[in-house]
Amino acid sequence: MNIPVGKQNFLICLVGLPASGKSTLAFKLKEFIEQNVDKFKVKIIDPDKIRDEIAPDKFNPKKEQLVRKRYLEQIEKALKEGYGVISDDLNYYTSMRHDLKLIADGLNLNFFIVHVSTPLEICLEWNIQRGKPIPSSVIKKIHRKFDGFDKYRWDYPTARINLSEVKDFDATFNNLLNTFFYQAEKVYKKKKEKKVSPSPPQYNERLDTITRKIVSEVLKKQEFHIKKKKILACRKDFIRLYLDKSLDEPLLAQTFKKYLEKNLNIKIS
Repeated sequence: MNIPVGKQNFLICLVGLPASGKSTLAFKLKEFIEQNVDKFKVKIIDPDKIRDEIAPDKFNPKKEQLVRKRYLEQIEKALKEGYGVISDDLNYYTSMRHDLKLIADGLNLNFFIVHVSTPLEICLEWNIQRGKPIPSSVIKKIHRKFDGFDKYRWDYPTARINLSEVKDFDATFNNLLNTFFYQAEKVYKKKKEKKVSPSPPQYNERLDTITRKIVSEVLKKQEFHIKKKKILACRKDFIRLYLDKSLDEPLLAQTFKKYLEKNLNIKIS
């Protein structure tokens, strides 16, 4: 198999319920890629392993922010080192998937979402069968809270795999990789053909000034002081994403406010 020119690694975001078979899929997919793609190495990043290192005795909700931080850091580090990365996490919220997309976009790498769509009833069965089952109520709660994929175009899965129906993993993975590489080649050609003119200096200055002013106004409110670091990080991400958009001032301000509200779950306007 040939990886598209200029795209030597990528980030695969697995999405699915607990006990849907994500870890099994991640391990088998890593093995298949390394056996079938010359000189290509894959890392699986599993937040449960990080969780066990940080709080080995029992689940500690107070440590979850640290777990998430290290998890994202490990993904970015592995990608920078040239590994293909598989995110072996639930990723059931759109915001979780968006965090991963931002990392891939920041490194100019392909981002693929694979929905492990094993039905709830089978997940509950498989959960009971495995060594350390989690309460069924937790799986049902996640199922209820699961964010669908119909809100944003970038969030639409590249593939859906119901593990309870897979009979031939090699055939499944061969089709999956062909889909990945076809999509990657399409994106690569599109970027190569597209002539992006540099943003005018006036727009860059406007983008910086408007976002800085909005952040300043937001941080005047005492209730948002606790989120200062996240607000500043959001501003950096927004500037990177909108550097070549050339929006007018009212739309730019409105878009940035909505971006902050969505990503930080706050109300500012």
